[in-house]
Amino acid sequence: MATVSRSETSNPSIGEKKSAPKGKGTIHPIVVYGDPVLERPAETVTVFDDKLRHLLDEMFESMYAAHGVGLAAPQIGIPKRIAVVDVSFREDPKGKIVLVNPEIIKKEGKQKGSEGCLSLPDFRETVARASVVTIRAQDAHGKHFEMTGDALLARAFLHETDHLNGKLFISHVSALKRDLIKRKIKKLMRAGEWEYTPPL
Repeated sequence: MATVSRSETSNPSIGEKKSAPKGKGTIHPIVVYGDPVLERPAETVTVFDDKLRHLLDEMFESMYAAHGVGLAAPQIGIPKRIAVVDVSFREDPKGKIVLVNPEIIKKEGKQKGSEGCLSLPDFRETVARASVVTIRAQDAHGKHFEMTGDALLARAFLHETDHLNGKLFISHVSALKRDLIKRKIKKLMRAGEWEYTPPL
């Protein structure tokens, strides 16, 4: 089991912007709130091949290009249980984490912090999460592993697995705040300032 500990104060919260370095590969557009793919449970991955590993490379590049520290496959329109995380934002060569078919197996403690989401740009709220989280997942080759993270990494594990279960971070805020965010998004849609266009 690998244990990763990071200081929450020295890293951006989920969704906070930092300068993105140039990379290679296809940059996928980020799906924003309103697309049904974000609110449906993702499908289990059963094939671990070069196509999957190429997708993982593209997910990292798309995440960096969008100034994120975590990205789930549904956020680029792919309903599979795949996520990538790098809370160091390329500052730590060993910071890139691939999570295929991840499941949270243990949660401890509590933390509160500002949280955002690439699929809900410009919206941030204080969200309570566990402070230490252990996750079980598979890597790019299908090998099972467990990893424990605290602070920002714990938050990222929970945030990304939520995505794979069809949940957004606003499900963890009060109904009043959630409704306010949804009303603001509807207003942006009417003004043509929200990227998602519902099907006719």
